[in-house]
Amino acid sequence: MSRTVEALLGDAVEELEAAGIPSPRADARLLLQAALDRCAEALIRDPRAPVASDDADLFFSLIARRRRREPVSRILGKREFWSLDFAVAPDTLDPRPDSETVVEAALERCGDRTKPLRVLDLGTGSGCLLLAVLSELPGATGVGTDIAEGAVAAAARNAVRHGLSERASFLCTDWDADIDGQFELILCNPPYVASSEIDGLQPEVSLWEPRTALDGGTDGLAAYRRLAPAIAGRLAPGGAAFLEIGTGQEQPVERIMAARDLARFASKADLGGIVRCLGFIRRG
Repeated sequence: MSRTVEALLGDAVEELEAAGIPSPRADARLLLQAALDRCAEALIRDPRAPVASDDADLFFSLIARRRRREPVSRILGKREFWSLDFAVAPDTLDPRPDSETVVEAALERCGDRTKPLRVLDLGTGSGCLLLAVLSELPGATGVGTDIAEGAVAAAARNAVRHGLSERASFLCTDWDADIDGQFELILCNPPYVASSEIDGLQPEVSLWEPRTALDGGTDGLAAYRRLAPAIAGRLAPGGAAFLEIGTGQEQPVERIMAARDLARFASKADLGGIVRCLGFIRRG
């Protein structure tokens, strides 16, 4: 006997609540949409619609994965960022709203968005920063680098998905190694979690995110120390670099960049009021 949409949702929400999932109803709805291949409006419009037993089984298999703290984005294989859908992979971070501060700050710097700018995204992951910026700058081209082959492959697929493959290229390399020239915009969301703190993060992060994309060394600042000379060498005259930072890292990162004659000129906070992005230009 088939069950209804609202009955399945009710049972799934109870299971997720019992497992301590932070947003059980929202997660259950997203997973039911995926299992039934229906939009949110369809579920809301007809909550008493019957669901075939095979579809119900698929839905509860997805719920079981979420109960084990696998993120919804990993289950679905995608995550929305800057109103665009990005495929995620084991080698990529899950794009998060905090990182949109980097996109916002970079676009604010641009002024005339039709200029033929060159953009470099260091540690590109899913390519979300670079591709979000390129989607707003029709005259720009960009390069994304990542040390993980799986991330580079995912970013390239995302470029195709959003019709940006002719303006974006991706290279598997260590930060700016094997890159030529200078760039008017440099973007980066580096690893910035102290090594000792990773295991204490939410299971969705500590168990499912690639550790190399999280681990910022003993004090969380190791990547910035490596990035400072790379940015100083790759930043074109008049250009700007925008870096995501962790909570409380504003002053330490500013000092690291200043040692390479990079001056902070901008900062942007997330919705919680925490500074998440710093902008740097050459001194003088």
